[in-house]
Formats: sequence, structure tokens, C-alpha cells
Amino acid sequence: MNILIIVLAAAASLFTAFAFYKAGKFKGFSTKETLLGAGFGWVATTPFAVVRLIAWLELLGVAGLVIAPIGYFLGFTWAIWFAVAAAAGLALTMVGAIILHAKRGEAKYTLKMNLQLLVVSLLAAGLWAYLPMV
Repeated sequence: MNILIIVLAAAASLFTAFAFYKAGKFKGFSTKETLLGAGFGWVATTPFAVVRLIAWLELLGVAGLVIAPIGYFLGFTWAIWFAVAAAAGLALTMVGAIILHAKRGEAKYTLKMNLQLLVVSLLAAGLWAYLPMV
């Protein structure tokens, strides 16, 4: 049972980490004009410092999802809670994204991907939180 939970949690974490790494890196290292050209219309009305903050928080969440489980398996049992916090933080990011896109009338274009990332983030958080209890 533990092996199944570990495999599922790792798969959810890797999927989540990959998606948020790509998004965070793009937002963190692109110019405002590049982001606007790529269809990130919300960047026009959001202070660019907030865009960069979102990017770095996403990258920090990725680090938590990848490094914390490694620490857990190296014997630092408390480290798994960093993965839970990282996944929960990324899920909250997606809640904010869903709200932002709904207010801008873009939900029909973005809702499917935002919900997928929300669900897989919550799945990763739940599985890593469940692992120490087994």
C-alpha cells in the first residue's frame, strides 16, 4: 500500500512540478511584451512586480514538491510537510487563477487547464499528507 501511495504521490508531484516549472520560468524570465504576445492578457492590468512574484512563488512550490520528498526518503521525516505545503500553495495559486480568469471573462479558455492543475495539486498534497499516517 505504501508503494502505491508513493508512486501516485510522486507522479502527481512530478506532473504538477513540470507544469508549474514551465509556467513560472516563462513568467519569471519573459518581458511584459512577450507575456502579452503569448496571450497573458491579465499582465496588462497587473503590476509587473506581482507577475514576477507569482512566477517565483510557483518556482518555490516546484522546489518544495521535488526536494521535500527526497529529504523524506533520506530520513528527514518532517520534510514531507514541505511538499504538502508546496502542493497546497500551488493549489491556492490555481484558485486565484480561476477567479482572475472568471472576472476577465476568460474562463471558457482557461478553466479546464486551471481545474486540472488544481486537482493534481490537491491530489499531491493529500497523498503526501496521507503517507506518514500509513
